[in-house]
Amino acid sequence: MELLAAGARGFALGLGLIVAIGAQNAFVLERGLARNHVLAVVLVCTLADAALIAAGVAGLGTLITGAPEIVRLVTLGGAAFLAVYSVLALRRAFHPDAMAVRGARLMSRRAAIGVVLGLTFLNPHVYLDTVMLLGSLSARYGEASERTAYAGGAMIASAVWFVALGYGARLLAPVFVRPAAWRILDVSIAAVMALLSITLLMSADL
Repeated sequence: MELLAAGARGFALGLGLIVAIGAQNAFVLERGLARNHVLAVVLVCTLADAALIAAGVAGLGTLITGAPEIVRLVTLGGAAFLAVYSVLALRRAFHPDAMAVRGARLMSRRAAIGVVLGLTFLNPHVYLDTVMLLGSLSARYGEASERTAYAGGAMIASAVWFVALGYGARLLAPVFVRPAAWRILDVSIAAVMALLSITLLMSADL
């Protein structure tokens, strides 16, 4: 019963942290709408989150807390990455001919995986939320089995969310038949990425 409770807490907290408008989620939604390498993107996101959760529960969060320069470096790299992606999304929005054919929105599997890895590991909030917060809260469990159940619950929440986001996006496909809908999506993605980039720069204490 205690293991079930620990798993449920991990699931609830993991879902609460991941269900938010962010760079990673926006990209998964975009790939889902384009039906372009959805399985690869969802799998990479799920495995990356699982690795980060496991690292946090194992104590990596404590190590990161004691290395502020590493956090600062990741923050700057993440801000630059998000800024570039924001510009690319905005450029797509102002080129209607690129949206007239769905194939123009496709990217190779290698490119899709590269982008999602960048959006995941160059985002310091991933380390603050997934590694440090989830990791520190796991310390309340004295038994290794309970910490494992807690981490497992958080990992399951991550997997459920990414599968729902990636494959559920196709339900919106009828709306995105129109180029105008893609334009609105691209502008929204550009705004989210730009805002996140500015937020990261402000938090880097330059």
